[in-house]
Amino acid sequence: MTGSVLAWQRARAPKPTTFVTAPLTKGELVQTVTAVGTLAPVDAVDLGAEVTGRLVRVLVDVNDHVEAGQVMAEIDPEQLEARVRQSQAQLQSANASQVSARVSLKEAQVKAERTAELFAQNLVTGDENDTARAALDRAQANLSVATAQTIVAGADLSSARSQLARAVIRAPIAGIVLSRAIEPGQTVTAGFQTPVLFTLARDLSKLELSVEVDEADIAKVQEGQTASFVVDAYPGRTFASRVLKLHNLPKAGITVVTYTALLAVDNEDRSLRPGMTATAAVVTDRLSDVWLVDNAALRFEPPRPAAARRGFLPIPGFGAGGPPGGGRAGGAARGAAGPPGAGAESGDRIFLADAAGVPRRLPVQVLATDGTRSAVAPRADAARAAGRRPHPGAGGPTRPAAVDGAEPRPPGGDGAEAPPADGGEGPALELGAAVIVDVAVAGPS
Repeated sequence: MTGSVLAWQRARAPKPTTFVTAPLTKGELVQTVTAVGTLAPVDAVDLGAEVTGRLVRVLVDVNDHVEAGQVMAEIDPEQLEARVRQSQAQLQSANASQVSARVSLKEAQVKAERTAELFAQNLVTGDENDTARAALDRAQANLSVATAQTIVAGADLSSARSQLARAVIRAPIAGIVLSRAIEPGQTVTAGFQTPVLFTLARDLSKLELSVEVDEADIAKVQEGQTASFVVDAYPGRTFASRVLKLHNLPKAGITVVTYTALLAVDNEDRSLRPGMTATAAVVTDRLSDVWLVDNAALRFEPPRPAAARRGFLPIPGFGAGGPPGGGRAGGAARGAAGPPGAGAESGDRIFLADAAGVPRRLPVQVLATDGTRSAVAPRADAARAAGRRPHPGAGGPTRPAAVDGAEPRPPGGDGAEAPPADGGEGPALELGAAVIVDVAVAGPS
C-alpha cells in the first residue's frame, strides 16, 4: 500500500515551471486617443435654385472645375420675362399717375390762391374759400399716393429683373463640382426649401476630418495636437493631421456621449476623397527614454506553491493538490488578469526572472500606456514595499512569497518569490532584463 501511495505521489508531483519572458527595453511611448470619423471638404457649398421653372440647359458635370460667376445651368426665362414686362407697364402707369397728380396739385394751388384773394375782397363766401383749400390738400395727398405707387412699381420691376437674373445659375466660388442632381428638362420648384442642384468644393487639397471623441477621452484632446489616421482605401498608409477645433456641443448616443473634433488634413496629392471613413489617433502624450514593458507583465501573477510543498501527501479526497505548478491550470494566459486576491494589486509591480528563473517582484509606477506597452519607473519605496507589502486576502503583513503559512523558498524553486538574499534593495530595472509575462507548465516527462 505504501509503495502504491509513493508511486502515485511521484506521478502527481509538480512539474518544473517555466516562464515566458520579454526583454526590458527603453524607448519612446506615445499615448493616443482613437476616434472614428469622415473626411469632408474645408469649404463646400450647396448650390440651389431660387426660382421655379424648367431647366433648359445644364452646362457642367461632376468633377468639372468652375470659376466664380461661371454659368452652370439655366432655367426657362419665359414666365420671368413676362413678369418683367408686366412690372415695367405698372411702373409706367404709376409714373403717369404721378404726373397727373402733380398737375392737379398745381391747378388746386392756383384756385386756392385766387379764391383767397376774392375772399379778402368779400367777393366770395367763406364756404367757397374753405372748399378751395380742401381741394388743395386733396391734391397734395393724391401726389403723395402717386409717388408711393411709383416707388412700389419700381421695386416690383427690380424684383422681377432679379428673379430673371437668377434663372441663370452661376458658381458662387471657384472650385470643383462634387455632385450634380439635375438634368435638362427637369422642373425645379423653389418653395420653402431651396432644392440643391450642385455641390461645390473650393479646394480638395485641404480637407477636414470630423471625428467623434468619447467623453472619457475628451479632456486629453487639445487644439493643436498632432494626429494620424488611416483609411480602408490605402492599407498600410498613415496620413498626418492635427487637431483644428473642438466642439462644445455634445452628441448623445444610446450609451455614450461624444464630442466632435475637427482635424486638418493636407491632401496635396488628391489621394483622399470626401466622405471616406477614417480612424484617427490623436497624440495626447509622448514620453521619451522610459522603461517599456508589455502590458501582460503588469497583469502577471506567479503560480501558488503546489500542495507537495505543504508537508503532506495529496491523497485523493484529502486536501486540494491543485494543478501542477499551482495557480491557474496551464498557467496564466498572456495578458489575462488573475482572479481577485490572487496576488499584488494589478498594475503596480512586475516580476523579473533571475539567473535561476525565480520570479522577483519589483514595485513600479505606471506612467502611461498605449494599450500594448506601458512606461514604468521603479518606485522610491521599492525595497520597503518588497518586504512589508501584505498579501491580498491575508490577515496581516507577510513576506511576498509566503502563501498559506509556508516560508519563502530559496532561489532556484519554481513559482515562489524570494526576497533579496542580502536584505538589500532587491531587483532593479536593467536594460534587457527578463520580464515575466506568462507562465507555462512543462508537460509530463
